[in-house]
Amino acid sequence: MQKFPMTAPGLLRLETELRELKSVERPAVIRAIAEARSHGDLSENAEYHAARERQSFIEGRIAELEEIVSAVEVIDPSSLSGDHVKFGAHVRVVDEETERETTYQIVGVHEADIKMARLSISAPLAKALIGKKVGDTISVPAPGGDRSYEILSIKFI
Repeated sequence: MQKFPMTAPGLLRLETELRELKSVERPAVIRAIAEARSHGDLSENAEYHAARERQSFIEGRIAELEEIVSAVEVIDPSSLSGDHVKFGAHVRVVDEETERETTYQIVGVHEADIKMARLSISAPLAKALIGKKVGDTISVPAPGGDRSYEILSIKFI
């Protein structure tokens, strides 16, 4: 079985979503299906079909989350150290073209959220950062042409 590296907060978010789906969403959609069935003819009952579609989505997501959670390998970034970028690191970079500084944390595929500056380990920028150290410059292919970044700091929090 393939293991998924993940931080403890990432695993907690997935487990919370799984509990919510099982204890709140699943019972609610079952009630909605029962209510829609009570209205009679199912062939033209939009509420019934919408509830069944929602149920299908919920059950699929539950199965997906159960598979992921069972295969997670939790890595505690605070127990890591070193001067090279690796999983869990908080990396501050500067875009050499725009001079804009950004800090990303390198996290597992299933916990990535670019809005929260959590960068998937499989993202092109993360792949380019892995193994580099402060002061290194990396080049990342982007739709508008290659982007160059300089690593300003690496922290394991």
